Amino acid sequence: MTKIFFRMRKTTLTIIIYALGMIFCALVLGIWDAETSIINASIALIWTTIFLIALFYAGKYDQE
Repeated sequence: MTKIFFRMRKTTLTIIIYALGMIFCALVLGIWDAETSIINASIALIWTTIFLIALFYAGKYDQE
């Protein structure tokens, strides 16, 4: 099982972690509910910002 993660590209792993985080936010925090608070929206914005930064560095790492 751990060999699969070592062979996986870093960008793919980053996208999987982001998708799992968004699913968690949707189910637990209710990001896409009709009455979404500013705190929940901020969490989604911060999570997406972290994803973009991680994707940039993962892509840079995969090219080397």
